[in-house]
Amino acid sequence: MLAQGWRDGALPDYFWRPLESMSPNLALAVVAAEDQKFPTHFGFDFEAIEDALVDYAEGQRLRGASTLTQQVARNLVLWQGRSLLRKGLEVWFTGLLELLWPKRRILEVYLNIAELGPKTFGAEAASRRFFKHGAQALQPEQAALLAAVLPNPIKMRVDRPSAYVKQRQAWILRQMRQLGGLTYLDGMR
Repeated sequence: MLAQGWRDGALPDYFWRPLESMSPNLALAVVAAEDQKFPTHFGFDFEAIEDALVDYAEGQRLRGASTLTQQVARNLVLWQGRSLLRKGLEVWFTGLLELLWPKRRILEVYLNIAELGPKTFGAEAASRRFFKHGAQALQPEQAALLAAVLPNPIKMRVDRPSAYVKQRQAWILRQMRQLGGLTYLDGMR
């Protein structure tokens, strides 16, 4: 993931930040957008996987049902692409991460390695690039906008949000409120 910037000659924009140095709005926005059961599952959302398979069997496009832990496993130690070998290793590493790391660490790593724009990795780099301040100062609307582009941060832009990205941002803000606001992640191990 980060190596892509070095291959084409431009270094990626990247700054590691501990979870405590990021706005809790961002953690909540990402969980609301990507994996609402994150605090309670053990690496896999079997209900989401089943729903995706049912939709596919009914003729819809196969969609992802990856949890944040699966995304960390894939982006941290595996390669991009689709193969049974990579998926099997993803399952293995997801189980190891859930066994060895607390949820707070998994979320911290996710927020530090997620691509949030072209050559922009992690919450701190994205916050500085798009909002001209650090990740600790992200307001709910800014956090939701960053989370809105996570499915495809190259096609969906924070700096030029499409109508779809703005709708997704509004949906994420509603989900953040429905989850109970910032207290939703308090009980996370």
